Amino acid sequence: MTELRAVPPEELETWYTKELCTAFPPCEQKPLSAIQELMAQGRYELLGLYDGPLLQGYATLWSCPECPGYVLLDYLGVTAARRNGGLGGRMLGLLRERCGSGTVLIVEAEAPDSGGPPEERPLRERRLAFYRRHGCTPVYLSFNCGLLCQVFVLGEAPADLAALGKAHRAIYGPSRRDVVIDPPPGAIPPQPYWMER
Repeated sequence: MTELRAVPPEELETWYTKELCTAFPPCEQKPLSAIQELMAQGRYELLGLYDGPLLQGYATLWSCPECPGYVLLDYLGVTAARRNGGLGGRMLGLLRERCGSGTVLIVEAEAPDSGGPPEERPLRERRLAFYRRHGCTPVYLSFNCGLLCQVFVLGEAPADLAALGKAHRAIYGPSRRDVVIDPPPGAIPPQPYWMER
């Protein structure tokens, strides 16, 4: 029986190096020190999908105390041995249950013309289709990690998209100049702060 539960703190570094850093491109790999700092502030949570002691997938949730009722799904992944078996959809269902009807879960995925490698466009389109298939509603675009992203919410879109965008931006905090909510057409995404020279 699989369950979604907190990954023990002593396993954070192993998860980061063996899962996140092998599954996500460098521009999307938030530094481990930034994750640890957010966790120390009580703003970031690493959840694992476990079958007994075996980690099968993971999700990280990022929140902001000034914006209760909004949570950003920062990373969602399935371990290499378990991919393409329906676990990603299972995790979204469990996250919906966990968040409840009073919380808006914000999801970001690379847009088809994100600025990433052209050969990865089919993969980006599959990811977008995955989120739509599992009940996510597209709401607007954003710049994040040097890429153009499609932003979704899990479930129906809230009536007040301006409040959603404000909360989404607040989760990242004022120091993240590389994050832009609903960017103007033709604008170019800035590089993530950890890749600036």
